[in-house]
Amino acid sequence: MIAKIIGANGFIGRNLANYLEQNYHIEKVSLRDENWRENLANTGVFINLVGKAHDHKKTATKGDFYHINVDLVKNIFDAFIKTDAHIFIHISSLAALEEFESSKDLTEEDRCNPSSWYGKSKREAEVWLMKQELPEDKKLIILRPPMVHGSGDKGNLGLLYKLISKGIPYPLSSFENKRSFISIDNFSFFIDAIIKNEEKLVSGIYHISDDEAVPTSQIINIIKKVEKKQTINLSLPKFIVRSLAKVGDIIPIPLNSLRLRKMTSDLTVSNQKIKSALGIEKLPLSAEEGLIKTIKSFKEKK
Repeated sequence: MIAKIIGANGFIGRNLANYLEQNYHIEKVSLRDENWRENLANTGVFINLVGKAHDHKKTATKGDFYHINVDLVKNIFDAFIKTDAHIFIHISSLAALEEFESSKDLTEEDRCNPSSWYGKSKREAEVWLMKQELPEDKKLIILRPPMVHGSGDKGNLGLLYKLISKGIPYPLSSFENKRSFISIDNFSFFIDAIIKNEEKLVSGIYHISDDEAVPTSQIINIIKKVEKKQTINLSLPKFIVRSLAKVGDIIPIPLNSLRLRKMTSDLTVSNQKIKSALGIEKLPLSAEEGLIKTIKSFKEKK
């Protein structure tokens, strides 16, 4: 079977292509190619990874997010409809549902509450896709992962690793929280399982994540163990931390109220819907095993 990955040049795309090449003929399609629509012909599976999540330089506009996360998705889906491909796997984000905190494991039936341009644009793409009429021989699968991590990841996990590996004490130990993640291995496993068992799924939205949510304290301990560090954790009083974060709202320091909320709140998700549909009992890696593998990849590239 031929599977085409649109937007395969990022961390997720590179790892996913390497994983799927074991079982499928993988072709990478770039929207920078003027003939990208023609390059999507003669395939069985579309995997759409195109999206804008990060704005490290703080220069992106609302229009940038909506152009990439909504308009380009519409173009890609329209191209899919015109091909003989039978399944469109669109990678959305948990941010389309919730970005900061949850009091329970979030399910696909929960009310969406995106707050950033990123989350809102991802949700708008979901809504548009779900309104499209599908031919009987085609299927649409929208996946909402939480933060994906693995070799080559340049996200927040890498930043935390740099902090702890340098022996700098973690200053937010007074906060206890759990968050859902997904390792790139489990992410790729889900994609492979969907392709192999697509007849078991109906078109719609599905959450994918590791089976266990992880406290930040556990991540720190994993980093210390891999790095063989004995760095102490600082349990600064919460009112002091919150006061510092408010200062960061005014002047540019590493901590502000938004970042503090993301780093210290609970945000967990249920992956039971897709596991039940596909008959999956256990993922290849536990959340801890995946984190250890990722942290070791950071260490190897130091």
